[in-house]
Amino acid sequence: MERIAILGSGTMGHSIALSFALADVDVKVYGIDHSDIISAKDELAKNLSSLHTHELITKTQKDGIAQKIQFSTLLEEVVDQASFIIEAVPEKLAIKHKLYKKLNKLVTKEVVLASNTSGFKLQQLTAAYDYPDNFVITHFWNPAHLIPLVEIVKSDRTNKETLKRTEKVLTESGKKPITIHKEIQGFIGNRLQFAMFREAQYLLDAGIASKEDIDAAVSYSVGRRYLSIGPLMTADLGGLDTFSAIADYLFEDLNSDGKASDTLSNLVANGNLGYKTGHGFYDWDENEQLQDAIKERDATLIHFLKEDKNQ
Repeated sequence: MERIAILGSGTMGHSIALSFALADVDVKVYGIDHSDIISAKDELAKNLSSLHTHELITKTQKDGIAQKIQFSTLLEEVVDQASFIIEAVPEKLAIKHKLYKKLNKLVTKEVVLASNTSGFKLQQLTAAYDYPDNFVITHFWNPAHLIPLVEIVKSDRTNKETLKRTEKVLTESGKKPITIHKEIQGFIGNRLQFAMFREAQYLLDAGIASKEDIDAAVSYSVGRRYLSIGPLMTADLGGLDTFSAIADYLFEDLNSDGKASDTLSNLVANGNLGYKTGHGFYDWDENEQLQDAIKERDATLIHFLKEDKNQ
């Protein structure tokens, strides 16, 4: 197994680290300061308690897993002897470039550097890195320790051995890696997710249905179907003649706006950013029913994680 280092201890960083620890892999995590590390340890403890509550791990395993993750504010200490580094710092190119320039002095060309970016292209990222051949994107999905998918993005310059090592380390840690052979904005998952999100915004703004019913339409239909099969296999099972006929008349009527909806734009402009501010499409403040939605989401993800492990 590769010697893993995670750069960034935020929402994705500590969750990615937990993914490896759950696979019995030791991992070092770099945090920008002690307060970030304290927050990461608190979230890590909550995640481990949830896994224990849902009987995915035992009490003994819970304590052992926590010990497999080491935190430090010293970059040199974290990347020392690392052979596979995952960068999970904030989505600001200047911050990433500053970090890569430091790594240029600390690592050798044999080390694989993988960015968890969800938006930047490889050429933008590698502009500040000395070893672009050994650089890939590994896009984990939140919460990273519960969702198996990791999108690997390569370029024409990506070393074949780097790609093989990336696929191997993800597979061995229990993930489901997919490889994107041609760089495209948003990769695969986000393009599919935001195509649905765009239509959901339109349906809400047009007064077609309430936000609750729009969400329910996904949760209790396609959401359940897509747990086991994707959209292309769904079309095969439904009959391609039927799907082709529907596409011919429905595609023309689907929303094609090139920007966020008025409702979404107004929410953001007023500082209503969703769960993290207490208000968004829904009002989260002191709403126990909505808080339970997060627990239910995680319980569902844990259920299928158990199923994956039993296969």
